[in-house]
Amino acid sequence: MEPLLIFIVILIVLLLVVIFSFVPIGLWISALAAGVEIGILTLIGMRLRRVPPHRIVIPLIKAQKAGVDATIDKLEAHYLAGGNVDRVIDALIAAHRAEMTLGFERAAAIDLAGRNVLEAVQMSVNPRVIETPEIAAVAKNGIELKVKARVTVRANIDRLIGGAGEATIIARVGEGIVTTVGSDVSHEAVLENPDRISKVVLEKGLDSGTAFEILSIDIADVDVGRNIGARLQIDQAEADKNIAQAKAAERRFAAIAREHEMRADVEKMRAKVVEAEAEVPKALAEALREGKLGVMDYYNMRNIMADTDMRESIGRSEKVEDEDKQDDELQD
Repeated sequence: MEPLLIFIVILIVLLLVVIFSFVPIGLWISALAAGVEIGILTLIGMRLRRVPPHRIVIPLIKAQKAGVDATIDKLEAHYLAGGNVDRVIDALIAAHRAEMTLGFERAAAIDLAGRNVLEAVQMSVNPRVIETPEIAAVAKNGIELKVKARVTVRANIDRLIGGAGEATIIARVGEGIVTTVGSDVSHEAVLENPDRISKVVLEKGLDSGTAFEILSIDIADVDVGRNIGARLQIDQAEADKNIAQAKAAERRFAAIAREHEMRADVEKMRAKVVEAEAEVPKALAEALREGKLGVMDYYNMRNIMADTDMRESIGRSEKVEDEDKQDDELQD
């Protein structure tokens, strides 16, 4: 009889352990103590649907204590959809305390879209300041200005789904700063009135299509950078100089080529002259034999030829000097 009794006791203990491990009795008691009506079968059903009961019951207790409308079915459906139930309830409580209009369905949709709904609600109550990186802009006089701005934004709950993020705000503000500075005639005008940048950028409506509302744009710092205009002029002058040098070199090489061609033609002509001169002695000898040329005529002709050679020698020396001068000028 005693072994049977021991077996029954062990069986009862094991049964109780299984029941208490599967059925969250402690959580059910906590809900009842908080005034939240939830059945034990509902908690068992959560176990069967593989939904941790504490992920649903604890946020439900917070919601009802804060006066936020939420039901077990909505919370469980949001958890099964992959949402963060606790964060959604915290966001609803924060919105309720701040007297903002935010329903459970809207908050759940924002959470499932990948946005931090609690952070969005907090940003709606307490705007955030976004500091832009250093933005380089060039005025019309060519002076570069480096501008830093602080953008105060507030989350727009209605545009949180599908709206652009902070990166878009920073990019649009940077574009507005570049456009505003670039439209000024002088960088000194920007340094005198930096608030003009804020006014012009705000008028552009940069927050359209984003999840934020821009409250203000404040210019934090303006520094003078490089003289871009002067640098561009220097680069252009250097490029023009290189082009001119290339064209001059092209003309010089063309002149040298023409000179070589002319010298070749001259050499050909000289060769023909030498060839013709070689026939002169033969013709003279023939004329002397035939009596067509006298001795005195021959001597007069030799004197004329010597005088001609002297003149050609002088002319060649002058021509060489002129050619040397032209070569020096082309090389310069």
